[in-house]
Amino acid sequence: MELASTGTRKIKVLLADDHQLFREGLKRILNMEEDLEVIGECGNGIQVLEFCNHQKPEVVLMDINMPVENGVVATERLRDIFPDVKVIILSIHDDESYVFETLRKGASGYLLKDMEAEALVNAIRSVVSGHAYIHPKVTGKLINQLRRMTYLDEIGAVSGAAATKESGVKFIAGDNNPLTRREAEVLRLMAEGKSNKLIGEYLYISEKTVKNHVSSILQKMEVDDRTQAVINSIKNGWVTL
Repeated sequence: MELASTGTRKIKVLLADDHQLFREGLKRILNMEEDLEVIGECGNGIQVLEFCNHQKPEVVLMDINMPVENGVVATERLRDIFPDVKVIILSIHDDESYVFETLRKGASGYLLKDMEAEALVNAIRSVVSGHAYIHPKVTGKLINQLRRMTYLDEIGAVSGAAATKESGVKFIAGDNNPLTRREAEVLRLMAEGKSNKLIGEYLYISEKTVKNHVSSILQKMEVDDRTQAVINSIKNGWVTL
C-alpha cells in the first residue's frame, strides 16, 4: 500500500552511489513524485559530507559499498554532524548483520537494490515521518536473529550497561528509555517471537494484560508494529550487539 504524499512541500533527497546509471534511475523515479526532489548526487561518502556542508538534504539514499569511504562509515559521520538528516541504506546484501550494523550507526532504513519503486518512495516518506523502514525480504532474517538474542531478566534493575554471559548483547537502561520494567520484559519476549498467549503464560499474567502492555510499548515508542518496536530499541541504543 502506498503512503500518502506530504503535500506540496518537497522532501529534499541526496543520492549517494558510485554507479551513475543507478543514480539516474533513482532520480527519474523520485522526481516523478510531487513531494520528492533530488537535490544532488554523490559517488562516495566523503562527497556526501561535503555536500551536506553546503546544502541540507532531509534524506540521503546511501549505497553501502562505495569507494574512498563506504556507506556505513559515512552514515555514522553524517549522523554525528547532521543528526536531523535521515539515512536510508541501499544494498545488495540481505544479511541481517549488515542491517544491525547500519542501524547502530544511525540509519533509519535499509532497502535492497531490487526493491520496487513504490517501496522506495514509501521508505522515504516513512523515515521523514520518524519511522524506521526495513525491506520486507530482510525483515524475516532480522526477526530470526532477534529471537536468538538474549536480554537480561532483571532489566529494570540495571542502571548502566550489562551483558549476558551467553552473548555479547547489552541492554542499556537510560533516561531516554520510556518503558517500565514489565514492558521491557514483554518487549524481550516479543523479540523472541512469543505470542501474547505464551508471553502471558511465561509472566503469569492474562493475555489481555499482555495486549495492554504491547499497546503501551507501541504507543511509547511511536511505532505501528512489534518489528519496529524491537528494531527501534536497537536503533535508540537500548540494545547493542
